Amino acid sequence: MPSIEIVDVVDEIRFGQIPPCADPAFDHRTCDYWEDADRGSKASRPSWLPAASGPAASPTSGASAGLADNPFGPPPKSDFNPFAPSSSAEVNPFAPAFPKSAPNPFLDEPSDALADNPFAPTRPARQTIAADAPRKLQLLGRGLGVFGSYAKVLLVEGESAAYCQFGPLSAYPRALRLRELYPQLPDAPLPAVISCVATTAAARRKGHAMRLIDEVCRDLGSRGFSAVEAYPEARAAENATPAARPEFWIRAGFALVVDDERFPVVRREL
Repeated sequence: MPSIEIVDVVDEIRFGQIPPCADPAFDHRTCDYWEDADRGSKASRPSWLPAASGPAASPTSGASAGLADNPFGPPPKSDFNPFAPSSSAEVNPFAPAFPKSAPNPFLDEPSDALADNPFAPTRPARQTIAADAPRKLQLLGRGLGVFGSYAKVLLVEGESAAYCQFGPLSAYPRALRLRELYPQLPDAPLPAVISCVATTAAARRKGHAMRLIDEVCRDLGSRGFSAVEAYPEARAAENATPAARPEFWIRAGFALVVDDERFPVVRREL
């Protein structure tokens, strides 16, 4: 039996493991179809993949560096300005003396005394996505601090075989707009959404997508959701749809709650 691992896409290493689409015209790593109801696209956009910005320029770069390294040049200008106001780091002899350990009742932020209190509960640092990360990774990381991951990858012997994207309904405006077409869909409690499931062409017909969906549903149930919906494309070609077709979802334990020729809806109670 091959080793199978399912991992959450929460950083650039896992983002790099998202498998390619069977049709190279599309790319999971640049798709914002569900996140942008008006201009979202499934298209492959390689320009989205590099970091958004490069390293900051060195303060001694360019002509100023040459002057600084020139022993015959004029001495560098001092940054000291005797007429500039004192920095906040300097002690103000006229400021009221608050001991560092004493809390200031007029400040909203916690004081050093609270921060140093061994009996106060410690909040774990929330994982975030770097500002220069690929745009799709930033979209997938929007809920890390509250909801958790928005995507999973299934690996077979360390190789990426399947991908699934999901999350709360509020994270996917296109899903919200689609649900407005069907007032018969329940409004409470709102379901989670699986927006995308796909396998590589080489990994098809091996049950990997079904296994990944089962894990996503188990995870969503543990996060407090009582139902999950998906919005398949009934007539789309196999390589052109990231949302599978209704037959797949029915085999995965979903019920066809809206039998529409263009925009069907499937739902699974958790």
